[in-house]
Amino acid sequence: MQVDVRSQHGDRVGRIEFDPETRPVRIRPDASERDVFLEWDGAVDDAGQLRACVICGDRHLYRARTLPQVTPFVILIALAGATISLLGFANSAWVLGMLVVVLAIDVGVLLLARTRLICYRCGSIYDDLRVAGYHRRWDPTLAERIADGPITVDPADRRDLEGEP
Repeated sequence: MQVDVRSQHGDRVGRIEFDPETRPVRIRPDASERDVFLEWDGAVDDAGQLRACVICGDRHLYRARTLPQVTPFVILIALAGATISLLGFANSAWVLGMLVVVLAIDVGVLLLARTRLICYRCGSIYDDLRVAGYHRRWDPTLAERIADGPITVDPADRRDLEGEP
């Protein structure tokens, strides 16, 4: 599992990568000087799939699909092909070939798109994991309700209290 850790204010803290089966409690992102404490209590369901954010502990996650960075080029080529066909040049073999190539690239992009989870509260992004079916797409009303709610303590600001009196 890969996690792009974000603070409560939306700032990127860093990226962490770990095996969710080991359930580490503390981990340090690559570009950070501070450890991130992970909250595993109730974050994983019986099937081993993530149901809550391990960074902030919030239970509201939504699914999103990643699209490869080739998508804008495919859209540009598709628009060019549509314009050429509207102008009446669609009978040409190279135009039809170009449209078939655009269709193949488009199908390939859809097959390569991965599903990831994003936390509504802290914005941390979870990649390279199995996503449970009960996670829904982004809901603007839920996002607004969570944004209006109280901000919890930033996990990056938590201190290790071991050894304290």
